[in-house]
Amino acid sequence: MIWSLALVLTFCAACIDGRTQRIPNWLTVSGLTAGVLAHGVLSGLSGVLTAIEGAGLGLAIVLPLVWLRALGAGDGKLMAALGAVVGPQMLCFVLFASVLVAGLMAAILTVRAGRVRETFHNIGLILMGFLTFGFKAHPEISLDNPDALKLPFGVAAAVGTLICFVAAHWHLGI
Repeated sequence: MIWSLALVLTFCAACIDGRTQRIPNWLTVSGLTAGVLAHGVLSGLSGVLTAIEGAGLGLAIVLPLVWLRALGAGDGKLMAALGAVVGPQMLCFVLFASVLVAGLMAAILTVRAGRVRETFHNIGLILMGFLTFGFKAHPEISLDNPDALKLPFGVAAAVGTLICFVAAHWHLGI
């Protein structure tokens, strides 16, 4: 039941994000609520606490990227909802897989757009900011820049969730 809920949540997010570049609140709030309720029904109060821990972890991990405008708020809320559904341990695997998928998608998008040099320059800006503890949202590499390449993270989350589901189903180390 938990995996079915996670797959439905992320595939709905992927379809909407892929078309509109937004993940709506009605989806993330419904996913969060469904995750808490499902865990409550399956495991009682300890399940509810697991769902809340998962939601908190999902939000805590991606919130800095939302503040820096590297991810949209809908992406952050999706990770919180997904954390409520799969719990904190599995969220780590799902998020890792999603980030790898997003990286592959970003590489393909960058090459197709002919912006490899610009992307490496932007990565340099980010690294310098982190190394000097002076990183703030940079106008060139922010979601607010209309010329920035935008990646539908909901699609990456759906593929990452599917990868983890297959790995768990086939007992491949998750």
